[in-house]
This record gives sequence, structure tokens and C-alpha cells, in this order.
Amino acid sequence: MFERLIHRNVRARAPLRLGLGGGGTDLLPYCDDFGGVVLNATIDRYAYAHLASRDDGRIVLRADDLGSGDELPATLDFSIREGLVLHRATYKMMMERYNDGKAMPLTISTTIDVPAGSGLGASSALTVALIEAFALALKLPLGPYEIAEMAYDIERVQLGMLGGKQDQYAAAFGGFNFIEFLKGGVGVIVNPLRLHREYLNEFESSLVICFSGQSRESARIIEDQVSGLKQMDDKTIFSMHEIKEHATRMKTMLLGGQIRQTADVLQQAWLAKKNTASTISNGTIDGLLDVAMRNGAWGGKVSGAGGGGFIMLLADPSLRHHLIEALNDAGGSASAVRLTFEGVEAWAVPE
Repeated sequence: MFERLIHRNVRARAPLRLGLGGGGTDLLPYCDDFGGVVLNATIDRYAYAHLASRDDGRIVLRADDLGSGDELPATLDFSIREGLVLHRATYKMMMERYNDGKAMPLTISTTIDVPAGSGLGASSALTVALIEAFALALKLPLGPYEIAEMAYDIERVQLGMLGGKQDQYAAAFGGFNFIEFLKGGVGVIVNPLRLHREYLNEFESSLVICFSGQSRESARIIEDQVSGLKQMDDKTIFSMHEIKEHATRMKTMLLGGQIRQTADVLQQAWLAKKNTASTISNGTIDGLLDVAMRNGAWGGKVSGAGGGGFIMLLADPSLRHHLIEALNDAGGSASAVRLTFEGVEAWAVPE
């Protein structure tokens, strides 16, 4: 049963991401009808996966940060729509595609550095980390595009989880990327941004993230957005076009080192995003953003679908410490954050 398992004890990690611009234009049907673009950057927060072989004929699944777990017999005769659905669906796909449809007794455990509903693409990063762990354990030649596409298939197609396409590609590739989702669904192009080092340092020194204290269920917010798109609601479509334009403008400004101007567009993008669904903001988010703007922030927006999770801000670096203190005093959980430039990676645990 273990003839295909090259490494019996494997770990993997995939970075989480901040959505700077274009979020929502990667949703169906908008990206198929008009083409979408997203600007995002991965940060030093991760989703981790660990695979370990077992000798007792069982499959043990754990999400240690959530205190959740499943235990199943080592067969593929189980539902992927109950329990730890991402663990189940990824395991089943990998066994069916790459182990001749035979189950392996394994322990599959995961953790994520942030709370659920963070708006940082955590569920997609987790799926990408699981796939990469299996790729190393089974010695599969999977590149980042293939891994991202498999993760998308698991989440959006097999499990029917609502959401866009950017998170899987951000986690697989890592770095600062301008991602194009081609009209007609014919493909995805990941374009890494090659910023001058001084521009990158200035951007990172300006960056603050703040957890709003509220996890959010992105599915309902995305459902509101998709409803507007399917009905060809003029306000939603116009706002999506604006959001796409903002992402392109931000890319140009960042490449030119215009960090302050980027923050202005970030603020405009947030106002446009709020027009795509009534559930995107709330009193807590608006209150924290108001505190931020009164304490040195140049601009900010919620990362992800909205409704809660993390707020990202750009601020005068000389005022960043003061801004973080003000947000924490107001009930948020704010900190500096570092950008990362490596995508998903896996390694065998030393014997």
C-alpha cells in the first residue's frame, strides 16, 4: 500500500496574502465576461500541512488550530461534504489521481497562523499546502499553476465553496503579483512585480494590518456580489470595472515608487468595493478605518471579501508605531507585517 509513498513524514506551508486591488473581479461570471485583474502580495503568515504515514489502517484528519478532527477507515468510500472538507477532498483527489485509486493510512494535520474568516485567503492557502505536501510525499512533478488549478477545482467545483480565483495562485506562487484572469475563462497569467528595493522597503515600512476582531463568513458577501453580477446590476458592474482599473493604476504607481499615491487609490478601491454588496462593511470596520485615518494612515481597505477579518493600511512610516497603538486602543489587533516572496514549499521531516 505504501509503494507510491516516497516520503513518510512531510510538512508544507503556503503563504497568506493581502489583496491590494482588483478583488472581486476574479469572481464568476465577471472574470469570464469581462476579464479580471488582481494585485496582491503574500505575507509572513502561513497555512501549514503535515502528512505522516500510519500502520493501523486508519485515516486521521486534524485541524489543530480549530480543535477539530475526523477519523476514518483507510478507504475512499467517504463523503467530502462533511467534517474537515478540505482535508477530505484533497486526500480523495490525490489518492484517486496519483495512487491508482487506493487509500493510504495517513495522519493529515493542519494549522493556520490567523483566525478563520481572516480575509487573507487562508482556506485556499491550506488547500495549496495540502496538495504540495502530497506532491512531495508521492514525488509528483506539479508546478505552481497546476497546484493552483487543483486547489481551485477542490474548493470551487467539488466542494461548491463560493469565492474567486486569486487566493490559490497567490499561495502557490508567492510574492508581489499582478494576476490576470482572461476573458472567456481561457487562462490565468501570474505577473510578478519587480519593484526596486527602495520602493519595496518603503511599501513594507508603510504597511499595517489590523484584525477587526470579527471573523466573517465570506460566502454570504460573495453571494451578494455574484447576485448583482448575474442580474447585470449596473451599480455592481460599474463598481467592478472601477475596481479593475484601480488595480492597474496601483501596479503602475508601485513600479514607479509612488507609495503615497498608491494609498490614495487603495482608498478609492475600498469605496468602490463597498458598492458591490451591502454586507462588505459594518460599524466595527468603519470605526477602525476612521481611527486609522485620524492617526497617520493614508488609506486602507478590508482584505478579502469584507464583512470582517483583516484591514490593511498604508501609512506614513514615521507614524506607523503611533497608528498601531491607536488601533489597538480602539479594540483592533494591529501589527506590522513583512512581505514574502516564496510560494508554497514542502520538505521531508528529518528522520
